[in-house]
Amino acid sequence: MNKKEVIRAIKFALVSASAGIVEIGVFTVMNEFTGLKYWPCYLTALIASVVWCFTINRRYTFKSTKNVPRAMAMVFAFYLVFTPTTTILGNYLAETLHWNEYLVTAINMALNLSLEYLYDTFIVYRGEMDNNDIAKKESAN
Repeated sequence: MNKKEVIRAIKFALVSASAGIVEIGVFTVMNEFTGLKYWPCYLTALIASVVWCFTINRRYTFKSTKNVPRAMAMVFAFYLVFTPTTTILGNYLAETLHWNEYLVTAINMALNLSLEYLYDTFIVYRGEMDNNDIAKKESAN
């Protein structure tokens, strides 16, 4: 990996960490104050963090002008697989095996970080990175 890609991976990790704060915050509020089972708490928190992460990463990490609906549809396709898998498995671990809900959520968040970075880099933004106004200003300097 070259220096530019290392920096991109670090940015993605930092944005994902901020999305993790959003996710765990929403999850905690729902888990502690609603009395809902694991899955609706996790699903709501995941959706909030995905919207946050997509918006910031598209602009600042991947610096892409890719068509927003198309890029969002591609990310949505990732979550069509990721979300039911982690929701069902997470619910099984938390509700049936009685694993700690926060441990299950942390495992799901770690999976999300690594899998989405690879998916975004090699599928969603492939060939369409570093072409927005921020990237153009950086290359002009």
